[in-house]
Amino acid sequence: MSERIPVKNVSKVEVHQPRRATKKRHSSRSRIYVRAVKGPLETFRRFFGLFFLALFAVLPFIQYNGQQAILLDIGEQRFSLFSLTLWPQDLTLLAYLFIISAFALFFVTTFAGRVWCGFMCPQTTWVYIYTWFEEKIEGSRNKRMKLDERPMDWDKFWRKTLKQVCWWAVAILTALLFVGYFTPVRQLFIDFFTFQTSFWATFSILFFAVCTWGNAGYMREIMCTHICPYARFQSAMFDRDTITVAYDARRGEARGPRPRKIPHDALSEKGLGDCIDCHLCVQVCPTGIDIRNGLQYECINCGACVDACNGVMDKMNYPKGLIRFTSEDALAGGTTRVFRPKLIGYFVVLLIMLAVFAANVIYRVPLEVDIIRDRNSLYRETNEGLIENVYTLKVLNKSQQRLTYTIDVQGLPSYDLIGNNTVTVGGGEVATLPISVATDAYNLEDAVTEIQFKVSTTSSQGETIQVTEPSKFLYQ
Repeated sequence: MSERIPVKNVSKVEVHQPRRATKKRHSSRSRIYVRAVKGPLETFRRFFGLFFLALFAVLPFIQYNGQQAILLDIGEQRFSLFSLTLWPQDLTLLAYLFIISAFALFFVTTFAGRVWCGFMCPQTTWVYIYTWFEEKIEGSRNKRMKLDERPMDWDKFWRKTLKQVCWWAVAILTALLFVGYFTPVRQLFIDFFTFQTSFWATFSILFFAVCTWGNAGYMREIMCTHICPYARFQSAMFDRDTITVAYDARRGEARGPRPRKIPHDALSEKGLGDCIDCHLCVQVCPTGIDIRNGLQYECINCGACVDACNGVMDKMNYPKGLIRFTSEDALAGGTTRVFRPKLIGYFVVLLIMLAVFAANVIYRVPLEVDIIRDRNSLYRETNEGLIENVYTLKVLNKSQQRLTYTIDVQGLPSYDLIGNNTVTVGGGEVATLPISVATDAYNLEDAVTEIQFKVSTTSSQGETIQVTEPSKFLYQ
């Protein structure tokens, strides 16, 4: 217990906010004005996010067999995914999918830090879209800061109004597309713009529009630093070999401004490192942190500071990589271990869950049968002296085709099936079929006989679909 935990003192993180003559004493937040940055990482991040954004916008409009390919109909308790239809009884598949997503997230985070947040998170993509409108309408970072410091005039009014119009247009379009996954999207667009949507559809659209507008327009980094739980438990998955955005302090310190005419080889003689203390890495950060203070939970691994710093290094004719994607061990002069027990463990569990999920999907039978015995009487004797039991069969057709099913009974040497032994059920529908099974008492050796109801059919592709459901035949 005598060992002490090493503590590193860091300077206060600078937050870029407008200078105001009168500022509220208790401010809920200090607005961050993010500076635009160019570079290969930023280009890749934007196109990567826009690719998934385009996928999100296109998927609900895809048709399959004359209907919406992806439709999560909560009212009908039916999820249609192309040829696959899922019902509440298939929620185990959804659980497996969540587990797979979780371990995929753990695996990626252990290997490469919060790249999900920086490159794939919807919040990051929508914030980029909103910031793009802000830059096009209000100008660059410095212009936006000066605009907010000015009193309201016509120029400020029309810029702010146009920005809000664009923001709300994106928010409403986003909400329509999202709700379109849960209700027929084409009819939803028509009904919404002709004011014919139902109360719940209208409420859902407005609710998600307000959430998009508030999150991407105003909350921005607050979602990443205070609301999203991922920022809090990420440290449990990090280790010294996790690749994150980091500042090479050994190379960069001591930082300070200098003229370009000083060659890189002469910096050590001047007592300077490669960092010229330009603060561009802070100005381009979407969460407003200074990466030079070390790894912080606010960092989303977007790499904006990497592009900004590399651009400065190019202008100064210094080597790139003062800020780069690297590991703690690599910064300390060691090597990064890719294959390590925790990472391998996450990968193995991920493969196992993928195999379990695939097996459940491949061997899933698109038919479910429930057997309900008549509770009014255990059995009854017919005029012919046969022992009769009454059952109610509920046949759920979990496919998208209309199929005719045949009912057979197994477990009795001979029997009479009273009622229809065939039933036709539409795709996604449930049929209720009352039937009776009668047999001679000489065929029954015990008071309770185990029997099975076999329900089978043949699909339009020639595939045999059958389910055997156990039940009991009672006597005495």
